[in-house]
Amino acid sequence: MKTIREIYRIGRGPSSSHTMGPEAAAKLFTERTPAATDYKVILYGSLALTGKGHGTDVVLCRTFPKPVEIVYDTETPTPYHPNTLDLFAYRNGEEVLRWRVYSVGGGAIEIEGEPTYESPDIYPLTTFSAIKAYCEKKEITLWQYVEECEGAEIWDYLNTVWDRMQRTIREGLVATGTLPGGLNVERKARILFQLRHIDESPETRESRLICAYAYATSEQNADGQIIVTAPTCGASGVLPAVLKYMSMHERKEFSTTEILRALAVAGLIGNLIKTNASISGADCGCQAEIGSACSMAAAALASLHGLEIDQIEYAAEVAMEHHLGLTCDPVYGLVQIPCIERNAVAAMRALNALHLADFLTYTRKISFDMVIETMRETGRDLSNKYRETGEGGLAKLYNKR
Repeated sequence: MKTIREIYRIGRGPSSSHTMGPEAAAKLFTERTPAATDYKVILYGSLALTGKGHGTDVVLCRTFPKPVEIVYDTETPTPYHPNTLDLFAYRNGEEVLRWRVYSVGGGAIEIEGEPTYESPDIYPLTTFSAIKAYCEKKEITLWQYVEECEGAEIWDYLNTVWDRMQRTIREGLVATGTLPGGLNVERKARILFQLRHIDESPETRESRLICAYAYATSEQNADGQIIVTAPTCGASGVLPAVLKYMSMHERKEFSTTEILRALAVAGLIGNLIKTNASISGADCGCQAEIGSACSMAAAALASLHGLEIDQIEYAAEVAMEHHLGLTCDPVYGLVQIPCIERNAVAAMRALNALHLADFLTYTRKISFDMVIETMRETGRDLSNKYRETGEGGLAKLYNKR
């Protein structure tokens, strides 16, 4: 498996596959074609169907240094990956270079036929069962396994990640107004954060604040601001929300070191999902994004509270299992409805998964590896209209109004 740095990418939203991936492709392409006078990009599959809503055209126009024509091809099949784009460079009307690129999720890209640099595999074990057996044999924790594979320098990177997550939440909590895109969705994070009832119970306050933090990040993402993928832009609000709450409002105050260790465990969980299934909504539906984020958050919480490896696995498994089949049906192709609300719900569900893992220790029948495999197969079985194409579910019915 690759480094967990690829799970936590810092960049602009609203979509790791629709903005961060195409932006990376455009930058590399222009580096290869310094003498080009103009460009053309053809978007296929999910990029063509929901690229407008996700701002793919905006980021491409901003990235290319010369004029670029953007074509939306909604008819041509995309057998390899639903996020496919062709890039063309011209010099005075003559084509000088052509690339086919796949935006495979989490901001990562693959270039067809190109010996693209890939970060090395630094994790020799690629299943949770193998990692658990290794850790138990060596009597180490999951975060120690991450450190063993990544090196001590991973903590500096995770500290940068945590700083950015907190900054995004702070910015989102004070921002007001309406999100761009035409849906006229008003920002709600500030309202949730400031709203207080005289008789508010501790449980209600917990839910309100966790939701406020999830909304803050998700709204910043929808507004094209800087966020951290965890594991994607569309699901970036779940993990920071629960960790922010735990770092500030829990009766037990968790240190930065403990938060970073929880981030390491969450990154490991996201890495396993990415390696053995997918974190792309266009590939496996929203279960691959929000489901993965919830699983990461549940594992982080379990690690933070000192639960054993088996209990961490239980929390991660419960979180993913109960997102199986979740469709990706963004209205107008925007990462707003139902995406923002789903981040808040998933954050609360991660807390539920933690409690179940604590209450029902050693009673589970389903392994985390099994639920990852199930998610992958479920995603492949989902109709294409429920995989970030904007052609089914809420997206379809809302457009009929």
